[in-house]
Amino acid sequence: MLVGGGKLVVDNALEIAHYYQLSEKLIGLTILAAGTSLPELATSAVAAYRKNTDIAIGNVVGSNIFNILFILGITGLINPIPYNVNMNFDIYILLIASLVLMIFMFTLALRKLDRWEAVLMLLSYLIYTVVLIQNDTAN
Repeated sequence: MLVGGGKLVVDNALEIAHYYQLSEKLIGLTILAAGTSLPELATSAVAAYRKNTDIAIGNVVGSNIFNILFILGITGLINPIPYNVNMNFDIYILLIASLVLMIFMFTLALRKLDRWEAVLMLLSYLIYTVVLIQNDTAN
């Protein structure tokens, strides 16, 4: 069911991208990324609500590490993935966001992500998404 559901999500996202003449990069970095992260978001939100912050943080960090190292590694073994220089901007954003999260978590309020920091990160994501859409429609 998981494989079938994943295939449906990917296929339909590609159909949407082609219908609206959007790039596959934009769909992958927005709709697919958000869609595949919804289970982690739900789990982390429930854990945070129940004051199980270690589970919330471990779920998000663990999921991202698992996706980047394991899933991307397996995918590369099955079919080599060419590097696209157009992804440099997105990789820089990923690195900056990771650095900002580490600063927020380990310096300012010592091992606590405050609401204003979370709002700042959400606003940063929204700005990033707007920039992606503008760059995509300009090309």
